[in-house]
Amino acid sequence: MEWWMWFALIIGTFLFFLAIGFPVFLCFMTVNVVLIYILWGGGVGMSQFVHSLFSSVSTFVLLPVPLFVMMGEVIFHSGSFNKALDVLDLWMGRLRGRLCLLSVTGATIFSCLSGSSLGTTAMLGSLLLPEMDRRGYHKSISIGSCMSGALAMIIPPSALAVVLGSLADISIGKLLISGILPGLLMAFLYVLYIIVRCRLQPSIAPPYIPRQVSWSEKIIGFIKYMLPFGSIIFIVIGLIMMGIATPTESAAMGTLAAFILSAAYRRLNWRVIKETIEGTLRITVMMFVILTGATAFGQILSYTGASQGLLKFVLDLNLPPSLIIYIMMAILLILGMLMEQVSIMMVTIPIFMPFVKTFGWDPVWFGLLFLINMEIGMKSPPFGLCLFVIQGVVPPGTMTFDVYKSVVPFILLDILAVVIIIFIPWIATFLPSLMLGR
Repeated sequence: MEWWMWFALIIGTFLFFLAIGFPVFLCFMTVNVVLIYILWGGGVGMSQFVHSLFSSVSTFVLLPVPLFVMMGEVIFHSGSFNKALDVLDLWMGRLRGRLCLLSVTGATIFSCLSGSSLGTTAMLGSLLLPEMDRRGYHKSISIGSCMSGALAMIIPPSALAVVLGSLADISIGKLLISGILPGLLMAFLYVLYIIVRCRLQPSIAPPYIPRQVSWSEKIIGFIKYMLPFGSIIFIVIGLIMMGIATPTESAAMGTLAAFILSAAYRRLNWRVIKETIEGTLRITVMMFVILTGATAFGQILSYTGASQGLLKFVLDLNLPPSLIIYIMMAILLILGMLMEQVSIMMVTIPIFMPFVKTFGWDPVWFGLLFLINMEIGMKSPPFGLCLFVIQGVVPPGTMTFDVYKSVVPFILLDILAVVIIIFIPWIATFLPSLMLGR
């Protein structure tokens, strides 16, 4: 069979099972088992497949995933970050749209403490949306600002960045650090949009006079409830930057610090521990179960010549590399509307990475662009996971269309950030280039 026939058969079969309602894990397993049995000699091939399943999730580089998730889960379930949001609110003053700005600021800071976009979005939505609704904020801006919790996928510690680095053979430490400046850029675009829109449409964010507080109260609150979280951020990000700790070591120390801080605030009890463990297991197992099919799926594409054939076909078209990167980004945007993020990685990484190596692109830069597209997919209609989370906490009477309408401007800002980083790659590569102990 020609390479394109194999490519159409493999991808087409996967999409067919997905369309008829198979879970993603079973889609991968079905395609892998059938083709491996046919191509690799029955029982011998199945033995190799089992070995592939084991090796795909037993690698040491994936250890930060459950640790980063657990760190965010214990902070989320203990509610220890809630006081930090109150302190941020005090520092906002009388800014118009201050609760939306608080949401973006809180999302940016909490993203440095949590590897889960879903947890960050749920926390912001449950805490801030009822207050925004009570203050008369329009849904077209309040809901979208809470969706900025998806930044947790970009800003370290990102659990998905660890998975992507493992799959694509990209330095996990560099990939994690590469998300800092792009994450801040995206947060800046959100803030700029909120400020401009609130000035042009004052009615969407009615002004109100906040509680008057003294400077001493602000400073004491900052020292008591903000600085301790800053120490966790330093443990996770600073130690990796300075080359003192690996991502796994920093994840372990950050998780321990999160438990200690929750206990210091008297928020740690058996209920919190139980919910933290359950949430960590649920998210980690979901990611790892899908991940088990990745190695074999990539091996099948390579063995049949589909990957190499597609690469040669695209190269023979003599398309400029800039056009190819835009095509890749468009494919990821479309898939993000329809599939879960880890699943998209499984399908596209074996196909995309040969192009990255052939064109000599910086893998850290490409990995960061990939992550931003995954972040966009998390909040893209109709199947973005953050959309489902936010719909569970929106005020009564909120329609699905209200949620979609509110999130679209933020998606467009994310796409703008992708374009900016394509034209200015150092936004993603500057901080990784400064890392010590590389």
